[in-house]
Amino acid sequence: MYAALTSTMAVILLFTGALAGSPQEKPDRARDEAAIRDVVKEYFGSRDRSDAATLATLFTADADQLVSSGEWRRGREELVKGTLASSQQTTGTRTIAIETIRFPLADVAIADGRYEITGGSGGDRRMWSTFVMARQDGRWQISAIRNMLPAPPAK
Repeated sequence: MYAALTSTMAVILLFTGALAGSPQEKPDRARDEAAIRDVVKEYFGSRDRSDAATLATLFTADADQLVSSGEWRRGREELVKGTLASSQQTTGTRTIAIETIRFPLADVAIADGRYEITGGSGGDRRMWSTFVMARQDGRWQISAIRNMLPAPPAK
């Protein structure tokens, strides 16, 4: 009787644990997408304010950025320095419209959007940006940025 009771209790505990959830629960993608959009928005806001301290918190330590000129910035410190220098050099209003976000892994996201600089010293520019995001310690950060200038279609 004791063995039967123990087996029944084990089944009940397993079933109860399954109902309570497990570490393999499906992530809340709507919340993740909103958080990623907020990080990208803050990236542009920090640039506009020349806020190096906040900008640094948005990047992973090993983040990198390949800009449309071909310059490749590597590491948080270089990204902050280069981003702020770029904002001072090329003035104007920067906007990005994130169009798609996908999650190749639970804690990795790729956000793509149209990036525009208007009314600035370098004239209007229309580009495409890809942000690779990583969730670390429960928050999303920028791991990589790729800025691209559209090329004419190949003939």
